Amino acid sequence: MKHLNLLFIFFLFSTGFTYAQKRESGNLLLENIPMPVQEIQERLEQYQNVRAASLADWDAIGKSILISTRFGDANQIHKVSFPGGDRQQITFEKEPVSNASVCPDPSNQGFIFLRDVGGNENYQLYYFDLASSQKRLLTDGKSRHGNLTWNHKGDKYLYTSNHRNAGDLDIYEAQLNDPSKNRMIFQGKGGGWQISDWSADEQQLLVQEYISINESRLYLLNTTGTMEEFNPSKKQIAYSNAQFSKDRKGFFFLSDEDNEFMQLRFYDFSTKKITNLTQKINWDVDNLELSKSGKWIAFTTNEGGYSKLYILDTQNNQYQFIESIPNGVIGSMRFNPDNERLALTINSATIPSDVFVVNIRSGKLDRWTFSETGGLKVSDFTEPTLIEYPTFDKVNGKSRMIPAFLFTPKNISGKAPIVISIHGGPESQSLPTFNSLIQFWVNEMKIAVLVPNVRGSSGYGKTYLKLDNGILRENSVKDIGSLLDWVEKQPNLDAQRVSVYGGSYGGYMSLACMTHFNARLRCGIDLFGISNFVTFLKNTSPYRQDLRRAEYGDERDPKMNLHLEQISPLTNIKNITKPMLIFQGKNDPRVPISESEQMVNALKNNSNSVWYIMAKDEGHGITKKANRDQVNVAIAQFLEKFLIEELPK
Repeated sequence: MKHLNLLFIFFLFSTGFTYAQKRESGNLLLENIPMPVQEIQERLEQYQNVRAASLADWDAIGKSILISTRFGDANQIHKVSFPGGDRQQITFEKEPVSNASVCPDPSNQGFIFLRDVGGNENYQLYYFDLASSQKRLLTDGKSRHGNLTWNHKGDKYLYTSNHRNAGDLDIYEAQLNDPSKNRMIFQGKGGGWQISDWSADEQQLLVQEYISINESRLYLLNTTGTMEEFNPSKKQIAYSNAQFSKDRKGFFFLSDEDNEFMQLRFYDFSTKKITNLTQKINWDVDNLELSKSGKWIAFTTNEGGYSKLYILDTQNNQYQFIESIPNGVIGSMRFNPDNERLALTINSATIPSDVFVVNIRSGKLDRWTFSETGGLKVSDFTEPTLIEYPTFDKVNGKSRMIPAFLFTPKNISGKAPIVISIHGGPESQSLPTFNSLIQFWVNEMKIAVLVPNVRGSSGYGKTYLKLDNGILRENSVKDIGSLLDWVEKQPNLDAQRVSVYGGSYGGYMSLACMTHFNARLRCGIDLFGISNFVTFLKNTSPYRQDLRRAEYGDERDPKMNLHLEQISPLTNIKNITKPMLIFQGKNDPRVPISESEQMVNALKNNSNSVWYIMAKDEGHGITKKANRDQVNVAIAQFLEKFLIEELPK
């Protein structure tokens, strides 16, 4: 990156580093963003041309796999017919298509996919007929739809929708050949309703009501409309992934009842007994997939951020660890109709996600997709180190330890500047997955990247998960302060050159860190982050308001309103004197554009340096390659100018 640094410095002096105050480029509105430096743009282009593939579904007869990957500007559905086979593109939409669910009836030869417009998350259901290569809209074209669930015959399906009003999700049943004959089978209150499973006789549903990360309710819903809550102990429990057993004797589910972690359990209808099937595993079981025969369950555990795959025999409840899976993170899983093979997405810090198939008896693993890495050598990518650092409070008399992944640049002389990348959620977890932007920072810009899982992150038990709830919110910000203390003690890291970066709730964390640790930071990057909790809760989409209040607090309560105002970055804007880069999607239904605009305006009113990018065709994220390419170039130039350059003596 030394050559890039010299070229960039030449660019600064040769142009006087004058900004076009406002300009448009494609679908981006840019304010105070310099024109791209060609050398940086060209080198970053290789990293941005890295592709990934994720599993969508098997075809109905189990010969081919549908995947989601990108050859143009956005992800589309492709078909792969054998390991290493060509990726044959099926959908050609302007918007991203990442989900496809194949009709169980082989005679139909089609699948349903979801698509929104401009990132507004008002997903519509479309049926794609493989025989004619034609699609047809199944829903109203304007409301939010999701949670597609087929019946076993493949002639009907269920879905959730807020068609009735913007704030509530209801459950509908529809016929594939005549979706106009849909009927509401359940009227929900709130936006947390999800379909877990539909019984083989089509008489019952397992339905989950998400309250918060710490609590969700599980119900047995009859298609006649009657419903019974499942909670024998009457405790506050988090449930997920409920699925009927194929013999109709009960259902499998995940829950954290009387345990720090989510565990796989079985409820027997006749005995009313719950059996804990993974009691010996002291990590979260985070996903499960039941084979079509009902004999096998594939489940994954999250062990410090890394996935482990197990196969359970439902006839004796014994499970075995599948050793052939490489170290990384497992995404979606689907059993082949032959009940012997499991397709899954695997991602690691140095290998972009690809689709694999494992034989559950032999453990043999076949790689079905080989995604391109932009001409870059996989061996040159940097593997992170899992570290722990002490924070401000104690557990059992000892300092609480916070886990983090550290990416360290190779072949660097002197101390490395640092980007602290903070995840969103807030109850998400940073995982050791491939990130082309981080690899560019580390390998080309020689920036060390720290990726912490501060308190409130999932994956480390429900006690840890609750440590930032409500009035404890800023304790997670203090964890970043403790990370800065740790950095000061590391001989290879430059504590004088540190930046914070984050998206969504991570964007809030970036802003909050800038208000608390302004003197210890060079600059900050906020992607669609919360700037004021009160205005955020008032303006987020109606179906999300109560879900977010359960996490952050209810702004309608005067005491909580005062607290939320006090901790909001916008309230403490005067503490920020260092440069900021802010990105926002215009159509974001989660963190509305007003959150970023009010932050940008306040920073400008304080005469603070702020680079601002607004995407007219994005929502809560950056899904289109053309936009992502430009945003990442701007981020690289921002870090080059404000993080890497030595301050004048």
